[in-house]
Amino acid sequence: MIEELLPGSVAVVEAHGRDALGDGVVLYPEEEAVVARAVEKRRREFRAARGCARQAMEKLGVAPAPVLPGERGAPRWPDRVIGSMTHCDGYCAAALAHPGDLVSLGIDAEPHDRLPEGVLEAVALPAEQTRLADLARSHPSVHWDRLLFSAKESVYKAWFPLTRKWLDFLEADIEIDPVSAPGAPGRFRVRLLVPGPVVDGHRIETFDGRWTVDRGLTSTAIAVPRP
Repeated sequence: MIEELLPGSVAVVEAHGRDALGDGVVLYPEEEAVVARAVEKRRREFRAARGCARQAMEKLGVAPAPVLPGERGAPRWPDRVIGSMTHCDGYCAAALAHPGDLVSLGIDAEPHDRLPEGVLEAVALPAEQTRLADLARSHPSVHWDRLLFSAKESVYKAWFPLTRKWLDFLEADIEIDPVSAPGAPGRFRVRLLVPGPVVDGHRIETFDGRWTVDRGLTSTAIAVPRP
């Protein structure tokens, strides 16, 4: 699912069903220390995501290494790797790339269902809510509120490694394009409402992303190219 949303230079490993439980993944000691006191659900998610990440490292030709949470919980990747991870019930994924190919990555997967009551108003700008209502009338089979939430999660995951700063849900305006052809991923455009990161002397003010709905999940991804 997420693999089809990203360029070929990105190594993506996904796990579904029982494979997303993390059974059989042996953590490095320093990773084990992070979740030593966590509930079993958290431990399973942590193991499964690290298992996907290690396989993605191997696909990139990078020796597997611990992936520890850093500032604000963002993963600290080994040298020569950028990436993003996501997990929800029955699914997890890791997407990794070499820094020479991309500046940053952000991926997210969510259950394809309506957001809990009150959440949309907390994460969506008035203009976004209006656009979602229009999409719901023209394409009622998609839970557009959940898709917007997932896209904002991907935005933050792509933003934070470039800035080391918090980005509020309401500081990015996202316009979603519906699927242009049956089975084809959709696209979305992100306009940052705060000064964007500066990369190689260029300020990034927008992100472009892709989305899909498949197997009961809403998935989004952003790959930020070099200016």
